[in-house]
Amino acid sequence: MDELGPLIDDCVHCGFCLPTCPTYLLWGEEMDSPRGRIHLMKQHEEGAPISAAMAGHFDACLGCMACVTACPSGVQYDRLIETTRVQVEQEHPRGLADRALREAIFALFPYPNRLRALRGPMRLYRRSGLQRALRASGLLDRFPALAAMERLAPEPGRVPALPERVRARGGHRATVAMLTGCVQREFFPGVNAATARVLAMEGCEVLIPKVQGCCGALSLHSGRRDDAIRLARKAIKAFEGADVLVVNSAGCGSALKEYAGLFADDPLWAARARALSAKTRDLTEFLVELGPRAERHPVEISVAYHDACHLQHAQGIRRQPRELLRGIPGLELREIADPEICCGSAGTYNLLQPQAAQELGDRKAAHVQATGADLLVAGNPGCSLQIAQALEAQGERIAVAHPAEVLDVSLRARNVSVLLN
Repeated sequence: MDELGPLIDDCVHCGFCLPTCPTYLLWGEEMDSPRGRIHLMKQHEEGAPISAAMAGHFDACLGCMACVTACPSGVQYDRLIETTRVQVEQEHPRGLADRALREAIFALFPYPNRLRALRGPMRLYRRSGLQRALRASGLLDRFPALAAMERLAPEPGRVPALPERVRARGGHRATVAMLTGCVQREFFPGVNAATARVLAMEGCEVLIPKVQGCCGALSLHSGRRDDAIRLARKAIKAFEGADVLVVNSAGCGSALKEYAGLFADDPLWAARARALSAKTRDLTEFLVELGPRAERHPVEISVAYHDACHLQHAQGIRRQPRELLRGIPGLELREIADPEICCGSAGTYNLLQPQAAQELGDRKAAHVQATGADLLVAGNPGCSLQIAQALEAQGERIAVAHPAEVLDVSLRARNVSVLLN
């Protein structure tokens, strides 16, 4: 376990983090700001037990890392909050309902096969009329977490199987492995298919191991350290033979790049974890490093690009997605106001803190709507679900796509309507 004392002392309580903190923005409460939470961490380091109130302030943090970007003192709030969450899970006794909800979430979402098993019941739930009846009854509103889960569940469609190897086109430039993810694999299969095609069209041979599973991102960012380590070891085994690991989900990419820190004190796994972290690349990051070769065909569309927090703040990737989108002829890129503020998805946050997540989702949706764009583009499945649902609740609809899908349409010269349906 990390020693937090030296990291805590890096904070000089200057307040530069306050305007970028979503929960401080919502409530204006000092203890729901980064420096306020750091003050609570110091109290705990000095012997204070983790009370219910203290745990509540830590739970309310989205872990968006906007404060890390804003901090002039280089405070490593990412390490502070992740370590503190481990302490909360170990020391703070949660209520029965809270424990049950958390166990249900972590028994489901890190397991693609279990997510796949839900597809049939979800399809039946929607087509039978039960969804309309339950929503009209108001019964779901009595159970906020269940209501949030129901609202955010995507429409289950067909999941085509990806081959284990996709050949490079037009001459080999690189060999890469591809992470298919959990929610991405089962609910956004088109993103994975587009990712593989784009990489192949840019001259990459793409390896997609069947043995891969969850990378451990949700567990790692929620204080479930033992689960995160168990899942991370499986991911290391699945991908350590690859030259490059390409990831198309912001939260997963962030977690994989944190493996070096996760295993820093483990002599058996430290070097292996460090090696995988070093060769992990977000799709947009890798494509910009590789450089364009395939011809870009015009895509006449206006696009609002959303910066996922674990892409812009945790990985420092902002320029690369925009560079790729601006490289498509005919595409007009529009910026969303306050891009540094989280949309409220934040992994499991919109399930565990549904009211705060909804307020942030509504705020982000209003900013997206103000762009007047035809299409919302985001590099994280949770963000796509969160913002689309918030827009729908406001009576607005907008098509949502991943950068890979937009590039795929351009490289294959497909009609823009593919992105809008």
